[in-house]
Amino acid sequence: MARPRIYLDHAATSPLRPEAKAAMEEGFALWANPSSPHAEGRRAKQALEDARARVKAALAWEGEVIFTSGASESALLAFDHAAVINEAVSAVEHDAIYGFVGGRDVPSIPVSDEGELDLEVLTKLIEPSSIVEGKENRSLVAVQHVNSETGTIQNIEAIAEVVRDHGGLLLVDCAQSAGKMPLPDCDMAIVSAHKFGGPIGVGALLVRDFAMLKPSGGHERGYRRGTENLPDILGMAAALEAGDIENWATTVEQQFDFKNELFRQGEVLRMGMHCSHIIAVAHPTMSAQAQLIRLDSMGFAVSAGSACSSGTLKKSRVLDAFGVPDDVAARTIRVSMGWSSTPEELDAFAEAWRSLT
Repeated sequence: MARPRIYLDHAATSPLRPEAKAAMEEGFALWANPSSPHAEGRRAKQALEDARARVKAALAWEGEVIFTSGASESALLAFDHAAVINEAVSAVEHDAIYGFVGGRDVPSIPVSDEGELDLEVLTKLIEPSSIVEGKENRSLVAVQHVNSETGTIQNIEAIAEVVRDHGGLLLVDCAQSAGKMPLPDCDMAIVSAHKFGGPIGVGALLVRDFAMLKPSGGHERGYRRGTENLPDILGMAAALEAGDIENWATTVEQQFDFKNELFRQGEVLRMGMHCSHIIAVAHPTMSAQAQLIRLDSMGFAVSAGSACSSGTLKKSRVLDAFGVPDDVAARTIRVSMGWSSTPEELDAFAEAWRSLT
């Protein structure tokens, strides 16, 4: 019999948790529009607000929760409706962020050789809060908590101190950390359910105070248009309640042991602080594309970067911003673990990767 395939691309999408699937099935019975005034609508509304409270509790978030269709819409909501005049983003943000700000001439904040955001440049880019033509001159700064290609963790506490000292708002992309690690202290956070075992097509923008956003009308307290996807929202809440990284099939220690095992065979990219569940590793000789083809044929699912950019043969913009040499980037793949990854799967991958020549 053929060996079951081993999935190690959780940073792209994590398999649906059984708890989330069961919650979604219950949600399909609540088919009414939560905004409708009749009894069916009120039942759906009650389930929606209960899920909102559960998400807040699971994430230990004391602010507001705006349900969206995922991380991309959450980012769009923040950039289009934040009560700010200026914007700045880190040079290693996800392509979804750069897609929104590309045409706005938004300044990019570089990172050091150690992968840390350059706080001196950040300080120069954002202005202290003041009144300009009757509007508050406030900056929105976007930073990814855990980088989706390298697993680098930004020091959000230090970044937040600079942003707040200058009267700005800090938006943190927590797509790769929410449901795994505690949320950082920030003004707004981006959450995506399918990164932690919830369904695809649902997420949230967490906002410390609604006053940080300009309302757009419609649903979600008037901050988002479109009927809420109640079954998926219930699945998202259930996936969060199933537990964070401490409840996975592998321990954090086993994940770091796996990373060290790969380091003995190749070059694991370790820029600054790094998480245990996302690994960028360069093979000594084989190109990333060749590795993906070989590993796929051997039954392993991994990628060569974020799912939004892995289909291109161009060098990763993120690896370039981190200062990774071209020849190393060309040999780098991403291995990412999730709630269902087992120690046996990690051992099998390490053995298979070791065999590539």
